[in-house]
Amino acid sequence: MTRPLVAVVGRRAAHVGILRFSATLAAEAICEGVWAAGGEPVILHGPAADPPGDLTARFDNFDAVLLPGGADVEPNRYGAIRAPETVDTVAFQDELDIGAARAAIVAGIPMLAICRGMQVLNVALGGTLIQHLGEPLHHNSIHPVHIREKSRLHGIVGATTIEVSSYHHQAIDRLGAHLTVVATSADGVIEAVEHTEADLVAVQWHPEDRHATSHSDAALFADLVDRAAKRRETR
Repeated sequence: MTRPLVAVVGRRAAHVGILRFSATLAAEAICEGVWAAGGEPVILHGPAADPPGDLTARFDNFDAVLLPGGADVEPNRYGAIRAPETVDTVAFQDELDIGAARAAIVAGIPMLAICRGMQVLNVALGGTLIQHLGEPLHHNSIHPVHIREKSRLHGIVGATTIEVSSYHHQAIDRLGAHLTVVATSADGVIEAVEHTEADLVAVQWHPEDRHATSHSDAALFADLVDRAAKRRETR
């Protein structure tokens, strides 16, 4: 049986030790999470010399999209002035990721957005971000999040409280259009959102960190691949 194709939106790196040139990359843990769930991870390349344009037609070649974590989003994307804590923004990556988020919704393709991916999704839909969280709970830790009952996420993980692995210092502030909050942490930070119409789930934590040992994290990848397989069957 052919594995469903999951487009993992690539991250551009200027220098990679084993290559002579720059590279389009995906975290191995992300790819392993997709693979372990039965999917085929394929890195989506964005040509650096050209704007990404409309990716909707390209998504016809895939069964699902995964929008992974990465650097801070440039504040001018959501009408804010840069705070001192916002660093390492990449204009090319913002263009690619925002374009991918919008195209996935238009294309009706299943999507999972992770960490920066959730923030990008929010910005793509007109929302804003908190540029820096002073609370160390989110900077590099495992902590509980509380999930809204009867939400799609609740159905996926099968619990109202789960432990998650966080590594971020920015978060959703004003919610983007058609998004609903389905999980929060104890300090009120938005931990997961869903779209009222599109086939997507977005989480602030990193399920790839513990997908091999955590049922709830593995379930997010399994859900994405399951949705991808259903899309493939109906095309």
